[in-house]
Amino acid sequence: MSVSIVFHLLAALAYAALGIALWRPIFKAQDVTPSSALGRSCLLGAIALHGIGLLAAIIVPKGLYLSWALALSAAIWLGMIVFWIENFLLRLDSLLLLLLPAAAFISLLAGVFPQGYLVPHANSDWLRVHLLIAMTAYGLITVAALHAMLMTVLDRHLHRPIESMGQQSALGRAMGAMPALLTLEQLLFRLIWIGFGVLTLTVITGIVVSLRLTGHALPMDHKTVFTLLSWVTFGVLLAGRQIKGWRGRIALRWTLAGFAFLLLSYTGSRFVLEVILHRGSLG
Repeated sequence: MSVSIVFHLLAALAYAALGIALWRPIFKAQDVTPSSALGRSCLLGAIALHGIGLLAAIIVPKGLYLSWALALSAAIWLGMIVFWIENFLLRLDSLLLLLLPAAAFISLLAGVFPQGYLVPHANSDWLRVHLLIAMTAYGLITVAALHAMLMTVLDRHLHRPIESMGQQSALGRAMGAMPALLTLEQLLFRLIWIGFGVLTLTVITGIVVSLRLTGHALPMDHKTVFTLLSWVTFGVLLAGRQIKGWRGRIALRWTLAGFAFLLLSYTGSRFVLEVILHRGSLG
């Protein structure tokens, strides 16, 4: 068993343990308490385990190694770092009710599906910079998408008949522990603005890399098409926010659509090739 698999499985176990500790009071009809310094340190430890697993998997003697599962793993890892830093500014501990299970599941996927491929031209500095920026964009937009999913569930919950404290379901108590919808919306658009900026850099560096390696600015493959569709979707969303004041369900739908395009630009195709068709590299 490789070092990467071991650390990804350890990270999945750590995230799961932290998630169980956070969900336990919910099932016992108790309030979610803010994370203590110990809790934040444990979360940082889980993130560190996850990071070691990614480093061991991606940086190999022959160059750079990637796969659909590693792309998802890197995205959620960067997203957890963003959350960990953001939580010092806004008390958002209850968001971990969603983030921890997602991080545990994706870390487990990276451990169970280690198949991947060596990145061609990995000795190119421009390509390495492009991949780093692209992974950062994926991470930010992944967290934004998880926020949007959470806000969708919270919005539906708020429009249901009010339950008494004694009759509330575990999900109802979990939703009651969430920050105000307005606070979540402010954080969502902050993430989208930053993610859109980094995604723009991804497109620009991708053009530079393509010009250097192939002589073509925008190769019309599925990655380019879906990445550009995602970029346009988030651009329209932010323009609509500024011009028409888009918010609520409209903003959530556009966010999830942009994330879906970005997911299809890489992870979806790699999943089909590596898992369904059992191919290790793109043709």
